[in-house]
Amino acid sequence: MKKSFKLGIALLLLIALSSLDSDAQNASGGGSGIRYSIGVETGIPAGSLNYAYKWNLGGSIQADIPVLEQLYVTVNAGYNNIFVDKDVAPASQDIHLIPAKAGLKYFILPIVYVQGEAGVAFLTNKSRLDDSKSAAFVYAPQAGILFPVGDSQFIDAGFRFESNSKFTEGGKKSNFFGLRLAYAFGI
Repeated sequence: MKKSFKLGIALLLLIALSSLDSDAQNASGGGSGIRYSIGVETGIPAGSLNYAYKWNLGGSIQADIPVLEQLYVTVNAGYNNIFVDKDVAPASQDIHLIPAKAGLKYFILPIVYVQGEAGVAFLTNKSRLDDSKSAAFVYAPQAGILFPVGDSQFIDAGFRFESNSKFTEGGKKSNFFGLRLAYAFGI
């Protein structure tokens, strides 16, 4: 899984570099309206979460609201399921999170951006995990590429690190490295 994850990132970078001079002029400043996206997210747990959990899968919706030509305010909500490794922790449960975040997206090149978001992650299966809190602070720095595929239509591919504060006193953070692949469109 980790080898295919690294291969996917390398492939995205190669495609991005080859398409920089093609029809990329409208990705960051393409229109004065809000750009919406709906995407699939996957990743691998990091830090202490890596010992008992294998991977995560989820989805999200996002709105990019233009502020300046290259700067957007983002609003994002989604769902993440972090799958337990039953061989390591047979009595444990998957982690079900609903993150709600807001942040900024800045285009450093016409199709390449950096993004930072923060907000709250809600734990939907608190009682099954014996956690004391049902919400925690979440932050997610991200870098990505916005591939134009049509008039005001894009494929948004981003790589990020996402971390939650602890759901229990003395507990561990829920960190993961993730990929988001989304269909984005402007109005």
